[in-house]
Amino acid sequence: MTTPSAELMLARFPEDSRDQLRAWDASDEYLLRHLADSGRSLDGTVVVVGDRWGALTTALRAHAPAQITDSFLTREATRANLARNGADDGSVRLLTTQDAVPERVDVLLVRVPKSLALLEDQLLRLAPSVHEGTVVVGTGMVKEIHTSTLKLFERIIGPTRTSLAEKKARLIFCTPNPGIVPSANPWPLSYTLPDGIGPVSGRTVVNEAGVFCAERLDIGTRFFLRHLPYGHGSGRVVDLGCGNGVVGTAVALARPDSEVLFVDESYQAVASAEATYRVNTDDTAEHGKAEFRVDDGLNGVPEDSVDLVLTNPPFHSHQATTDATAWRMFVGARRALRPGGELWVVGNRHLGYHVKLRRLFGNSELVASDAKFVVLKAVKQAPR
Repeated sequence: MTTPSAELMLARFPEDSRDQLRAWDASDEYLLRHLADSGRSLDGTVVVVGDRWGALTTALRAHAPAQITDSFLTREATRANLARNGADDGSVRLLTTQDAVPERVDVLLVRVPKSLALLEDQLLRLAPSVHEGTVVVGTGMVKEIHTSTLKLFERIIGPTRTSLAEKKARLIFCTPNPGIVPSANPWPLSYTLPDGIGPVSGRTVVNEAGVFCAERLDIGTRFFLRHLPYGHGSGRVVDLGCGNGVVGTAVALARPDSEVLFVDESYQAVASAEATYRVNTDDTAEHGKAEFRVDDGLNGVPEDSVDLVLTNPPFHSHQATTDATAWRMFVGARRALRPGGELWVVGNRHLGYHVKLRRLFGNSELVASDAKFVVLKAVKQAPR
């Protein structure tokens, strides 16, 4: 990436030489160009929110910014990109959306997230740290910035306007108004699950901002919950890409002797999963054992150590449609499963996951289907 001050070598995480997607876009370039051309001071505490792959944090490393991200992959990409450009993560503050925000923010740079709820949550948490002299600039692609986006900045921080578009990117300029008293943060949200979905019917689910389908149960998960292997006995179970944890919680309730690992690359998701689990169990041996981990899939799970993996893989990476995440999840599951262990997957029919599972596991069984979704099972074969 060419910036006003340097040429940067950047990559996504995990790095894949076959990946044609860049670790930055025109909105990152636009923001950095604006900061250089405007002569704005970057003295004091600089906070970067929503950096996708660490491009902004790496470019601004000389100003010791604090990065706030919901993504484990972003955090690891930032570390790698800093090292790739002659710095280390000690030159910046790497914070997650679950960490306390800096007490004072002098420059606030916001890469607009896909989730309006996550933007609301982050602005509400940061508003008390913003002062009258804080420089607030947002950035995003034109298709990501809507009237509702601008209204959030206006309601929580102060008067807001946008720039002209350049290369389909746009900037947001916000002037802090100390007279604004932000409303109470509505996140996390809780709601009651519907009937007819197994052990979690009528139970409470908790969702932090930005977690998939935070206000209602999505139809794919609803279908999955009706067909999970509840009667398979005890063992070590993984809710992979756990989101709000409703799938793993259902298994924990149905199979009280099981150990359930909830794992996701989103800090918001893992916090939601733990809250959902805690509110529906008394966390004793009667309801099994649970572990909550933010990680890149099953990378931290030992080989041949898991009996059952359950997943509803995402098929988007930010704005890009890709099956790379699902493939990494399947590969990780095969490595972590014991011989005879099973991977259960729910997905849209058109995604063709059965082809990938047969290529990787040598088998794929259709458990259930309807007009939109399929539930598939693949079994790890014992070595010959």
